[in-house]
Amino acid sequence: MSWRLEPFKTAIDAMLVEDTTAPRKQRHTARRILARLIEEHGAEELSYSTVRDYVRVRRAQIDVEAGRRVEVFVPQEHAPGAEAEVDFGEVWIVLDGVKTKCHMFIFRLSHSGKAIHRIYPTQAQEAFLEGHIEAFNEIGGVPVKHIRYDNLTSAVRAVVFGQGRNRIENDRWVLFRSFYGFDAFYCQPGIAGAHEKGGVEGEVGWFRRNRLSPMPAAKSLDELNDRIRAWEVQDDQRRINDRIRTIGQDFAAERLFLAPLPAEEFDPGMVLNPRVDRSSMITVRMVKYSVPARFIGRRVRVSLRASELVVFDGRAVAARHQRIIAKGAQSIQLDHYLEVLKTKPGALPGSTALVRARESGAFTSAHEAFWSASRRVNGDAEGTRELIDVLLLHRSMNAVDVEAGITAALGVGAVSADVVAVEARRHATGTGGGSGSDRDHGAHVEAKVQRVVSLTQRRLMDPAAVIAGLPRDTRPLPTVSAYDELLAKRAEHPAGTESKENIS
Repeated sequence: MSWRLEPFKTAIDAMLVEDTTAPRKQRHTARRILARLIEEHGAEELSYSTVRDYVRVRRAQIDVEAGRRVEVFVPQEHAPGAEAEVDFGEVWIVLDGVKTKCHMFIFRLSHSGKAIHRIYPTQAQEAFLEGHIEAFNEIGGVPVKHIRYDNLTSAVRAVVFGQGRNRIENDRWVLFRSFYGFDAFYCQPGIAGAHEKGGVEGEVGWFRRNRLSPMPAAKSLDELNDRIRAWEVQDDQRRINDRIRTIGQDFAAERLFLAPLPAEEFDPGMVLNPRVDRSSMITVRMVKYSVPARFIGRRVRVSLRASELVVFDGRAVAARHQRIIAKGAQSIQLDHYLEVLKTKPGALPGSTALVRARESGAFTSAHEAFWSASRRVNGDAEGTRELIDVLLLHRSMNAVDVEAGITAALGVGAVSADVVAVEARRHATGTGGGSGSDRDHGAHVEAKVQRVVSLTQRRLMDPAAVIAGLPRDTRPLPTVSAYDELLAKRAEHPAGTESKENIS
C-alpha cells in the first residue's frame, strides 16, 4: 500500500463505517471517497488505484466487524500432489550493514504444508518465475492440478470483471505454465481471496515471526537464502496444528504424486540485447555491468534474473554478475579486461576494475606480493604482464590452487607465471603439499617433492636475500672460448682450400 495513504486511512475508515448503516444505493464508492479526501483533506497526491485497493480490502473487514457479513469457512481436503499456493511477503533485512526492504517468495504444498521460501530484491516477474523454479527443484516435481494465486501483475495483465475467475494472463507466464504443465487458479480480490489461499497467507506470517525476527543480517541474499534452506530442513520436523504426522512425513508421501520435472530448465530471466560500449560495459536497468573486452561494439544477449545477470555468447556463458538494484551503480570484473591490460599494463594500477577486485577480495595479498616482486625483478611493464598471466590462470584453475601456486613460487624466489602454473597444478593434484577435501593430507606430509627452482631469478636477486635454503652457486659462468678457437681455425683454412691443394 502506498505510504501516501497512511494519513488518510482514519478518514476512509470513518466513511466506510457510515456505509454500514446507510442505504445500499447511497454508500461511498472508491471514486467518491477519493473526491471527498481531496475536497476535505487536501489529498491531491493520492491516486484512484491506491484508494480503490484499500477500500476493497477494508470495506469487507469493517462489514465483518459490524456483523453485516458472516464469514463461513468450509473445511477442505487437498489430495496429495494436487495443489499448491503461492504468494509474496514484504520483509526487511540488514543487507551488508544496510536496512533493506526485500520480498519473500513463498510456495506451499496444500496437502503436506511443505513450504519453500526465497528472498529476492524485487517481486518482478523474473523473481516470480525464479521462485517457482527453485520450489519445483526443491520438492522434485510439479502439482498435478493447479496452483493458487492472487492477481499478481507478474501473471495477470487484467481481471475480467463480471466473468468469474477469467483473467487476461501475461504471455511469458502462459509460456512458463505450459513448459511445466500446470494450471493457475486465481483467487477473488480482497479478503475473500485471502481465505481461498489461507495456508500460504498463514505461512508468510509464521515464517516472518519465527525465522525473520529480529531482522536477519547477511552479507548477501545468497547467504541469507542458504540459511533459509537450513531452516526449511528443520521445519520438516514441525507439526501443523493438531496433525499427527510432521510436515516432512506428510511430504515424503506426497512427493510420490507430483508430476515429474521437464528434462530442461526454463530460463526465468528477462531477455535483453544491449550494446557493449567502449569501456566494455553494458547498461541494464540504469546499472552498468562489465563484459569481456572482445564484445566491444557488439550487441549481446542478456538474461536479467531476480538475483543475477547472465551474459551469453551464443549458448555459452560469457559473464555473470550479481544483480544490482541501486540505479547508477556498477559491477566490474577485472577478468574482463585482462587481454587489454596485457597490451596496456600501465593502465592496471589506477583501474576501477582493480579497485573492485580488491574490495571483493578476488585480488588477494598473494597477488599483491607477486606483483610487487615481479615489478622489482622484471620492471613495471613486464612485471605487470607476468601478473596478468597469473590472473589468467583463474579461468581454468581454482582460486585456492592459484594462490597456493603463487605462494610456492615466491617461496623459491620465482616471479614467473609458468612457475605459478606448475605449482598450482601440483597443489590441485595433491603432489605439492597442499591439502583438499578430496585428498589425504597425511599421505603427503612426508613425501619428498621436487620443488620448482628458478635459478635465473635467484641470480638476479640480492645474494643476501637467497631463500628456500639453497647453497650458494659457486660454479663459473659458462664460456664459449673453445668454440672461438674452432672459428679461428676455420678462418685459417677456408672451405675447399685443402682439397684443391691435394689434387694438384
